[in-house]
Amino acid sequence: MAKNEKNSAPMRLDRYLCESLQITRSQAKELLAKGRVILNGAVCKKADARVCAGDEVVAGGKAVSRQEFVYIMLDKPQGVVSASEDGHDTTVVDLVRPAHPRRNLFPAGRLDKDSTGFVLLTDDGNFAHDILAPKRHVAKTYTVRIDTPLTQAMIDGFAAGVTLADGSLMQPAVLQGVPGDPTLTRVVLTQGVYHQIKRMFGTFGAGVVSLRRTAIGGLALDESLGAGGWREISADELALIRSKEEN
Repeated sequence: MAKNEKNSAPMRLDRYLCESLQITRSQAKELLAKGRVILNGAVCKKADARVCAGDEVVAGGKAVSRQEFVYIMLDKPQGVVSASEDGHDTTVVDLVRPAHPRRNLFPAGRLDKDSTGFVLLTDDGNFAHDILAPKRHVAKTYTVRIDTPLTQAMIDGFAAGVTLADGSLMQPAVLQGVPGDPTLTRVVLTQGVYHQIKRMFGTFGAGVVSLRRTAIGGLALDESLGAGGWREISADELALIRSKEEN
C-alpha cells in the first residue's frame, strides 16, 4: 500500500477499488463479481470486505494501492478560473478531472482568470490550510510585466509595505527588476489579498500587463509542463512548498 495510507482507517473493498483505480462503484462490483480481485492472497467477491493498513490488494492481475491524498502542480492557462466548479468557464479542476474523476480536488490558493502559472490542486484540506495560513508566510513568486518602467520608488515602496487605496497596509514584499527589460519584474509575496499585486502597483500609477506565478515556497513551477499541463508533486517537493524559501 502507498506510504500515505499506512495510518488510514479500514475501508470497504469496493470503495477502496473506486478510489485506487478511479472507477465507478458499479465497475468495482463487476471486478469483484468476476473474481478478478485478490485480497491478501485470496479471491474476494465481497464488496463490504474491509481493507486495512498493510493489506495487499490485486485487481486484474495488478497490485493496487490507494493514495489518501493527491497533490498536483498545474500550469494554469489564461482564461481558466481557479475554482472547483464554474457554471460558465473552464476551471483548473476541469483540466485534471479526467485522470481523477472521483476525487474532490480544489485549488490551494487562487490566480486571477487572466493570470497564468503555478496552481496547486489537492484534496487535502489540512495541507491547504497549513500553506495558506497567514502565520505560515509561505512565499509565492511571480513574474509581472507592468506598463511603465520599474522605478526605485516602487522597489522601496514594496520593501516597506505598500498602503493600498483603501488604506490597507500590505506586508513588505520583494520587488526586483529583470536585466534588459525595464517593464519586467519579479515579485515575492507572503500574503494573499484580492488582486494584491495589481493594487500594489496601482498605488504607483503602474498597470499590470501580465502576471505569472512561478513558485510556491521553495518549489518552482516545472516550465516543461506547458499551459494546461500538470503532474503530481512528490513528497520531497511538498516539503519545499512548506518551506519559507524563495526561488
